[in-house]
Amino acid sequence: MPVVAISASQHLLTLRQPTKTPDQEVEFFFIKTELQPEIEPSRDRSITKQEAAITQAISEKLPATMAAPSAPTAEEWTFASKYTNKNSKGYRHSWGQQVRSMMGTAIEGPDQGEVRFRIEIAPNGTLAKLDTLWSTSAHAEKLARKAIQNMPALPPTPTGKPLIFEKTISFSPFASDGPPTYKDDCLPDTPAFKNPFAWDGKSEQVKAQPAPTEPKLDAQAMEECLRQLPKDTLEAEMARDQRIMDQWGSSKTGR
Repeated sequence: MPVVAISASQHLLTLRQPTKTPDQEVEFFFIKTELQPEIEPSRDRSITKQEAAITQAISEKLPATMAAPSAPTAEEWTFASKYTNKNSKGYRHSWGQQVRSMMGTAIEGPDQGEVRFRIEIAPNGTLAKLDTLWSTSAHAEKLARKAIQNMPALPPTPTGKPLIFEKTISFSPFASDGPPTYKDDCLPDTPAFKNPFAWDGKSEQVKAQPAPTEPKLDAQAMEECLRQLPKDTLEAEMARDQRIMDQWGSSKTGR
């Protein structure tokens, strides 16, 4: 039986047999393998112009922007001028949309912000009174007041009486001022929460009583309310969901 020795690279494998006799033959096979040299990455590799442009674009992030929404259409104003539920809810929304549509594009930066007004609209649709309640941006307030001064003629109020309300105008690329939903307008408003144990530490400590719930509409008023309800749109539902996410969402949890 022959003795075989195999060599691979620098390793030698030998099979030993008893002392060779004249009848035995020894054969040697050598298998040479060459190891590929490891290529180390170049430490002084220069980046291409395209890579440099991408890196610069990432480092110099462009500010977020949001174009002004379109003004309410004639059809939307027609609905708003006839909808009386919830203190003329449609009219109040269309008024705010009209103002924001005339303020231009909102750009992320020191000029973005919000301003809240107390407004009184005369029965004929003209502005009777305008007061600033608070503002987080002087620039946003300036643009909003300029837009209000240059607003086109508005339709009469739905009730034929002065319309008094408060409205926040958001001049921000992250605002979510979509159309409202109307499906719950015939239900009583949920009472605002008030801490019954709040105390200023000076006056007599008395437990505050919860605010009385709003009475339900009678049958005739409910029928009239339901008659005015429009069909909610997909945009209105999406805007409602976004407002809920803005109120209760968290950047830490991603929800």
